[in-house]
Amino acid sequence: MKNSSTSLTKLTLQKFRRNSWGVFSFIFLCACVCLALFAYVLAPDNSKNANQMHLSIHSKSPGFKVKMLKIPYAEDEQNSFSEFFTGKKNTALEIPISDYIIQDDLLRITEYNDEGIDGIIKDYPSSLFFKADDINKVPELYITEKSFLLGTDKYGRDLLSRMLIGIRISLAIGFVSVFISLIIGISMGAIAGYFGGKVDAVIMWVINVTWSIPTLLLVIAITLALGKGFWQVFIAVGLTMWVEVARVVRGQVMSVKQMQYVNAAKALGFNNFRIITKHILPNSMAPVIIISAANFAAAILIESGLSFLGIGAQPPMPSWGGIIKDHYSYIILGKPYLAIIPGLAIMSLVTAFMLIGNALRDALDVKN
Repeated sequence: MKNSSTSLTKLTLQKFRRNSWGVFSFIFLCACVCLALFAYVLAPDNSKNANQMHLSIHSKSPGFKVKMLKIPYAEDEQNSFSEFFTGKKNTALEIPISDYIIQDDLLRITEYNDEGIDGIIKDYPSSLFFKADDINKVPELYITEKSFLLGTDKYGRDLLSRMLIGIRISLAIGFVSVFISLIIGISMGAIAGYFGGKVDAVIMWVINVTWSIPTLLLVIAITLALGKGFWQVFIAVGLTMWVEVARVVRGQVMSVKQMQYVNAAKALGFNNFRIITKHILPNSMAPVIIISAANFAAAILIESGLSFLGIGAQPPMPSWGGIIKDHYSYIILGKPYLAIIPGLAIMSLVTAFMLIGNALRDALDVKN
C-alpha cells in the first residue's frame, strides 16, 4: 500500500513537472513568498508599513534620486527579531534637500522643490547630530543620496517598499481565507455527504442560501458587521469561500462512501469519525486541492476590491488594492504607472495561482 501511494505521488509530480507553465508559476510563487518573508530586509524604506512621507517629492517617476538629510531624534536601537516582521521604528526625520553648505557651526540646507522656485533655507546646529564630533563630518554621516526605483506615491513614500510589503497582505489573505474555507467547507460537505437525509437537506439549504448571495456583497456585509481592519477581512473572505468547497466535498463523499473498503470499515465497527477522516476524505481531496488554488486567487482579488472600496486593509498598511485606490486618477493625469504597477502585480499573482490550479488538475487526473 505504501509503495502504491509513493508511486502515485511520483507519477503526479512527474505530470506536474511536464507542465512548464505550472512549474514556472510555482517558482514565481515561491519567489513571492520569499519576498514577503524578507520584505523589510529588502525594502529601501524599512520603517513600519514603509510609511516615510516626503510631500516635496510626491509622484516622482521611477529611478528618481534625491539627497536626503537625516536628523536623528532618538538613538538607533539594536536590531531585534520583531523588526524582521514589523519594520523598524523611525528614529530620524528625513528631509529631501537640493543643496547644503557648512557655515560656522551650522548646516544650512535648501529643501527640495521642483516647482521652479527656490526651496526653503534652514539652519541646523551641529548639536543635533550627536554621532558627528565635527560639523564637517555631518554630510558624510547624515546626508545620503536616495534612489526610488519605482518612484514615489502621492504622499512621497517609496513605491517599491510599499509594493514589497503589500505582498504580505495578498498572500496572507489567501492563506488564511483558504484555510478558513477548507475547515468549514470540508466539515460541512463531509457531514452532508456521509449522513445524507435531513442532515444533508439542512446543510444544502444553508449552502444554497449562501451561494445565492453575491460574494462581494456578502463580504462587504460581514466586514461592516465585524468592523474594518486587517483580520476582519481575513474572516470575512474565508466565511464566503467555503460553499464551493462544501459542494465538491459532499459530492466526493457521496461517491466514495459506496466503495467496498468503506463498507469493510463499517463492518469492522469503526466509528463514523474515523471512517470519514481516515478512509473517505483522503480519497476525496484531489478536487479540493484544485479548488483551493482557484480560491486563493479569488481571495486576492476580493481583498484588492475591498481595499479599493476602502473597507479592506486600512491605511497606512500597504495593500495593492489600496495603492490603486490612491492613484487610479493618475491614469489620466500623466502618471499611469502609479496604478498600473500594483495592477500588474495583482494580475501576475492571480494568474500564477490559476496556472498552478490548471497544472494540478492535469496532474491529478487519472485519465491522463
